[in-house]
Amino acid sequence: MLTVEEIRKKNLPANLYNIYSKKLTTSDDAVKKIKSGDNIVIQPGCAVPLELVRAMVRRKDDLENVTIYHILIVGELPYVDPGMEKHFKHKAFFTGANVRKAVHEGRSEFIPIFLSEVPLLFKRNIIPVDIALLNVSPPDEHGFCSYGVDVGTIKTAAEKAKIVIAQINSEMPRSLGDSFIHINKIHHIVEHTEAISELPQVDPNTSEEMMKIYDAIGKNTAELIENGSTLQMGIGAIPDSVMKYLHDRKNLGIHTEMFSDGIVDLVEEGIINGEEKTIHPGKIIVGFVLGTKRVFKFIDNNPVIEFHPQEYVNDPFIIAQNKKMVAINSAIEIDITGQVCADSIGTRIFSGIGGQVDFIRGAAHSEGGKPIIALPSITKDGEVSRIVAQLNPGAGVVTSRGDVHYVVTEYGVAQLFGKTLKERARELIRIAHPKFRDELTKYAKETRHI
Repeated sequence: MLTVEEIRKKNLPANLYNIYSKKLTTSDDAVKKIKSGDNIVIQPGCAVPLELVRAMVRRKDDLENVTIYHILIVGELPYVDPGMEKHFKHKAFFTGANVRKAVHEGRSEFIPIFLSEVPLLFKRNIIPVDIALLNVSPPDEHGFCSYGVDVGTIKTAAEKAKIVIAQINSEMPRSLGDSFIHINKIHHIVEHTEAISELPQVDPNTSEEMMKIYDAIGKNTAELIENGSTLQMGIGAIPDSVMKYLHDRKNLGIHTEMFSDGIVDLVEEGIINGEEKTIHPGKIIVGFVLGTKRVFKFIDNNPVIEFHPQEYVNDPFIIAQNKKMVAINSAIEIDITGQVCADSIGTRIFSGIGGQVDFIRGAAHSEGGKPIIALPSITKDGEVSRIVAQLNPGAGVVTSRGDVHYVVTEYGVAQLFGKTLKERARELIRIAHPKFRDELTKYAKETRHI
């Protein structure tokens, strides 16, 4: 593989080479542009600019009250460690495993928001962006760098930022679509090549019993997917299991906030070809990818895949234009009326709203669309039902009962759309774990739900 310097010398004509060279600096010098009180937006997901983050943290003693914003980031986040509070305030649009402890202890804060609306905070200057930290591909012969594995919310933030600092990384794949920034728009360039952060699809510690449950959920969910459907599905055991049962389908499409390694086989087999998509036929539309080197290689310079900012990808009015739009999302728990909690365990924030509501509503208004909530009927220890009489005190309703159409567990499919509360209760109890059905039925009778 060529170094960044070799690629730069090979690609850039003399005039652009001179512009680029004047902006070239070290990571330690670049982050000196960060001042106390600044708002920083970091390219999230697997695209996190690790070298710039490390340099920023090394400067901590010179900084106070720097506020850092981002969606889920893969990897270590030293600015949320205990003792960093004086220097860095962290505000998350989605709470991953690496910031949950900090949020629970009050060292970080969570912003509940639909993923489609995160960029509006930057566009409308509700969150002014002082500095955007990027991790992008080397420039092409026209001077354009690709945002690579994550266009999502960062492209809009960078366009509104007063200062853009970019880590130019030859490991970053060149994704196509609305996914480029010109070197004229970058104020400071740091050439530093390192591996892109990876996120495996399934937790390797998942038990054999849980894998069987996920497999059954995948099979039940796949039965709802017709030939010619356009799919939204994310990362994890459930979407991975769904895709295992789609090898006999034809002409599937993808319009999704993100995808992972799991779709690669279906694309290579020709099952996902987008031929029957209503908008962007033949194209996979996505905001970001989370995965491993396999999917990073797959998206590199691949004309089938178009990356777009999240305000487009997750716009329910855009999503709904896809006929047979199937949105598959999960939940922490769902009550017997159909209220979905997906971001917290009681009062403890676990994740975020993300794109669930965007896609559930988009699929609901799609011709032939199917919004699906898929979840195991029980927790991993087998002790707690995830179909519950009442949501835990303090639990957040991410998707309202009015939005829910299909709920899938390993025990089957419940269809709630147009159903009364009594009908919903019966449907959901039917797909609950058998050992909890009696107590759910007892509660439903006491509350006149059945």
